[in-house]
Amino acid sequence: MGRDYTQAIAASGLTIYDHIEMGDPDLWVPTPELEALLDEQLRGISLAGLALRTRSKVVKEHVCRALGYPVPPSFKKTQPRFVGQMFDTYAQKANNLQVWNEELSPSRRYVILRVDEADQIARVKVVNGEELAQLDTTGTLTQKYQARLVPGDALHELIAAEDTDTLLPHVRAGANLADNVSPVDHPAHGLMLPIAEVFERLSGAVGRSFPDAGWDQERNRGAALHRIVCELLGYADYRDDGRFPDVRNQLLEVKLQTSPTIDLGLVRPASEEPLDVPQVAGTQVRHCDVRYALFDLLP
Repeated sequence: MGRDYTQAIAASGLTIYDHIEMGDPDLWVPTPELEALLDEQLRGISLAGLALRTRSKVVKEHVCRALGYPVPPSFKKTQPRFVGQMFDTYAQKANNLQVWNEELSPSRRYVILRVDEADQIARVKVVNGEELAQLDTTGTLTQKYQARLVPGDALHELIAAEDTDTLLPHVRAGANLADNVSPVDHPAHGLMLPIAEVFERLSGAVGRSFPDAGWDQERNRGAALHRIVCELLGYADYRDDGRFPDVRNQLLEVKLQTSPTIDLGLVRPASEEPLDVPQVAGTQVRHCDVRYALFDLLP
């Protein structure tokens, strides 16, 4: 699991209501690690015979213990319930998750516990508001950002020649990605390529092709492009955990465009909200530090 977040939280004396700075290297549990920890600790727990309200309370008590928090005598009606780690819990038998009385936020996490027919926790999944918005099939979400791709005559174009001032101290030209890191690792000082070098490496994708999975297979087409991106960046393997940004190790979001409209979901690229990754050598990364690679797919 890497860092022992449970031990660190228990030693801190904090409660679930105490604020933790997103990205705190010891106390903030990043989403991938949060999901792995809770899945390991809660899977197999029985909720049989519990009324819905009691079940919700018992689930939150188990989550507290798994993360090293003291269990409060009662749970306050805060938004979210776990203020310090910015998440709510949902025990679900059905697939139709309903989030009441609040807007989705990219920084809010949603801990979804899948309950099987025997009323046992079968799996834990953690998503943020951005990922949850992508699963919305009702069309009721109104706060979605879009941009427009206006291709020029050049086959490839670098829009921003340099990274943000926040990232500049942590990038290194020629960083060896093959031996040190995976695409889904958290970004690290000295292992992020400058944006200009990312552009040069990814320019090799122009003219590359992959099998057409069909007009309705956007996810599969995206995975094929993601594989090419990982190869061109110099990684030894291809990995994709479906989280934002796509190549987390390089803070790189990959967009495959079959139309001029770029769907950004709840994430506004200029947002200065902190990103759910550990601090990079003491620096908190923000959404506006993320790099975007747009690929225009010819018909």
